[in-house]
Amino acid sequence: MHTPKILTRGVLWTLALGWLAVTLLPLAFVVFTSLKSQQDTFDRPVWALPSRWDWSHYATVLHSGFFTYLRNSVFVVGVSVVLIVLVSAMAAYALSRLKFRFNRALFGLIVAAMIVPLHITLVPIYLMTRDLGLYDTPFALIGPYVATSLPVSIFILTEFMRQIPRELEEAAQIDGCGPLMIFLKIFLPLSGPGIATVAIYNGIHLWNEFIFAYVLTASPGNRTLPLALWDFQGEFSSNIPAMLAVVTLTSLPLIVAYAFGQERIVKGLMAGSLKG
Repeated sequence: MHTPKILTRGVLWTLALGWLAVTLLPLAFVVFTSLKSQQDTFDRPVWALPSRWDWSHYATVLHSGFFTYLRNSVFVVGVSVVLIVLVSAMAAYALSRLKFRFNRALFGLIVAAMIVPLHITLVPIYLMTRDLGLYDTPFALIGPYVATSLPVSIFILTEFMRQIPRELEEAAQIDGCGPLMIFLKIFLPLSGPGIATVAIYNGIHLWNEFIFAYVLTASPGNRTLPLALWDFQGEFSSNIPAMLAVVTLTSLPLIVAYAFGQERIVKGLMAGSLKG
């Protein structure tokens, strides 16, 4: 009688373990290769374990300006995420609760901006950054990061705020609260899961962002972690283990953030998809 359930559970566990192996294999490859010697990467098969565990690449990376890249990434991503959360939360409140002309049209325009390819904005953003005197500074990245992240962030928070009961808003209005106080005292606290989703989602995305960092910065002192790989790439050869050591160290904060925040991300992205 219980055989079908046992078989179903066995199949699900098999699929889950298979998927776990698929997702862990790239990470294992990166870590193991980062612990090989440069000679091992050429003499031994790709998936072979290191003949000798070589930790010197991590020491090389940590003494080659890695912490400068890390500082720049933390500053740029931190400031950008704070601005994204503040602006998108205020915009989402206005679009989900305030009645004004062209509300739906404006929301549709914001959603449509999600499909605009980032690469077509590179030249005008570069020219504007240069004219403002921000080129090759960490501040050059904050504006593009915030602007390109707002459409999806506003979309997520708008759908989330639409699910907040109107009775709470009406009760606050009876108590004399205006739109600003309603936003600060009701919508902002109750939107915690959605705000966490926006913060984690954009933090992970911007931490790995490469193209704007490459175009808008030039000197090593102002570049972010995705560009640290260039320190170990020469004209005719590359230090592959050192490059993968950079990838490993860069990925650690993301792995930790996603491990603790993946449930909030899923719930926030699903907000508004189910009624009732």
